[in-house]
Amino acid sequence: MGTSAIRHETLRLAGEKLDRERRLEVRYPYTGEVIATVPLATVEDVRRALATARAYKSTLTRHDRYRILMRAGELIAQRRDEIARWITLESGLCLKDTQYEVGRASDVLLFAANQALVDDGQVFSCDLTPHGKSRKVYTLREPLLGAISAITPFNHPLNQVIHKVAPAIATNNRIVLKPSEKTPLAALTLADILYEAGLPPPMLSVLTGDPREIADELLTNEHVDLVTFTGGVAIGKYIAAKAVYKRQVLELGGNDPIIVCDDADLEEAAILAASGSYKNSGQRCTAVKRMLVDEKVADRFVELLVEKTRAVKYGDPLDPATDMGTVIDEPAAAEFEARVNDAVARGAKLLAGHQRRGALFAPTVLDHVTPDMQVVREETFGPVSPVIRFKTIDEAIAVANGTAYGLSSSVCTNRLDRITRFVRQLNVGSVNVREVSGYRLELTPFGGIKDSGLGYKEGVLEAMKSFTNTKTYSLPW
Repeated sequence: MGTSAIRHETLRLAGEKLDRERRLEVRYPYTGEVIATVPLATVEDVRRALATARAYKSTLTRHDRYRILMRAGELIAQRRDEIARWITLESGLCLKDTQYEVGRASDVLLFAANQALVDDGQVFSCDLTPHGKSRKVYTLREPLLGAISAITPFNHPLNQVIHKVAPAIATNNRIVLKPSEKTPLAALTLADILYEAGLPPPMLSVLTGDPREIADELLTNEHVDLVTFTGGVAIGKYIAAKAVYKRQVLELGGNDPIIVCDDADLEEAAILAASGSYKNSGQRCTAVKRMLVDEKVADRFVELLVEKTRAVKYGDPLDPATDMGTVIDEPAAAEFEARVNDAVARGAKLLAGHQRRGALFAPTVLDHVTPDMQVVREETFGPVSPVIRFKTIDEAIAVANGTAYGLSSSVCTNRLDRITRFVRQLNVGSVNVREVSGYRLELTPFGGIKDSGLGYKEGVLEAMKSFTNTKTYSLPW
């Protein structure tokens, strides 16, 4: 690219600009080039940010919060191409994916802004039983007393961040954010935009740094009331054990199936399977990671899937024509390569892809995969499409439920009896009929069970509920 390392000029710590000698390199996964450096926060920085957040009492009205969030959405839309390019450079995701992500971020701000205007109180009459009185009980939602500690992953450097920050602002909370050390630039850019839109700086601090050094303080500090985390299962369980007596919202991994029945529109199913598997380089917790196909239609489905897979243009993430860029780094790509090799050695048939160059891993199709193979038993967080054939609906449901995860799913059938059965019997947080497993609105509840999460939902509405305390009071009436 011919660009030299750029020192990102600010570490956003309660609005202050800090110039530190300790730096963290941010690399472009496609070339390995250093494209920016950011400060490495210290434990003392974390403590100061959380103390500042706890001490600050926001006086923003609902309209103030609405105005700030709407203005931030406008600024993001105006800077879409610039922000998308930064996300591509730090993540290796192609421009098609990062431009889409910036659009989704604007949606989050729109929904959060509008929800900030909604009266969240309830009224209960008390004369409903012989023991009642002529009174009414009222509720209202208040921001947390302490700070929100947010930790976000690399795979959606802007959207994962904004799903935590926007609801926090909408509910008048203060939030301290640690974005992934691999992709910190989008979070810093968002902080700049929110400050420009009028957000008081103490309401948002962004700390860039090594999680091994600063994460524990974000989990245990006395000023933290709630920890919200999106990322891997192992880290999620560590947080659950470490952040004792603090509220936790944990959105963890997924091993999401698409189930293709014998009555499905196979062309549609293949399009959904390929899109669900390769968008964002397969690095989504809700990506299609297992393809369960009725053996009566599996041969034709696989032909169509291979056709769609070979049509995916992968390579240079900055080329506007590219459909899929790199995964986050070379070790991740090497892990996918090893899992595919293991599956082939155990009898799976490689039909497309499986070429690797650095962090670039080709869209890959495997057929005749069995549920015990690592590529489907565990979450393979990349562009791999493993096909498992089934004989009966009972078998499909058993295989779908047969992993430690329970996030989302996709079902391709036109039969209502099958649809209702899948909705009832799949042990997941979401079932999408004739749509990719990851489909949702930014407003709607989202989250999983089992190793995918504790059952608490995200999405703008649910996050706003999680980020508040409900107070009740009663008056004579």
